[in-house]
Amino acid sequence: MDTVISIRDAQEKDAAQLANLLHALFSIEADFKPDMEKQKAGLSMLISQPEHGVIKAAFTEDGKLIGMVSAQLVISTAQGARSAWVEDMVVHAEFRQQGIGKKLLQSALDWAKEKGATRAQLLVDIENEPAIGYYRHLGWESTQLNARRLFL
Repeated sequence: MDTVISIRDAQEKDAAQLANLLHALFSIEADFKPDMEKQKAGLSMLISQPEHGVIKAAFTEDGKLIGMVSAQLVISTAQGARSAWVEDMVVHAEFRQQGIGKKLLQSALDWAKEKGATRAQLLVDIENEPAIGYYRHLGWESTQLNARRLFL
């Protein structure tokens, strides 16, 4: 029998479970290091500002958090409209290959579209071939842009 999954906006009470998922994600990404306190702080900031961003979370019927994705709005001068930055896409290993990630992502994109976003973008670790293939399979296009960062 398939596990019943529900997707909803994350709440402050979910921050610790969300941080655990981020720990798993950041453990495989070269650019980020797991730091539970920083992750909880960032998650709480995002949850407390629903007009600017959302965390969509997937739960089993017994309340176990098994997946998440976040989306934040920015203004795109190229689009002349809002755009959504999608981040923190992760599904617990034992629940992958069941369509949960696709549902999470679609839920976040629906939220962004309702907020007036006309485009979404995300970053993917260049060494994470499964993620690259996954996003390609879902229709996400590569761009000629290359990410840069500067810590302030």
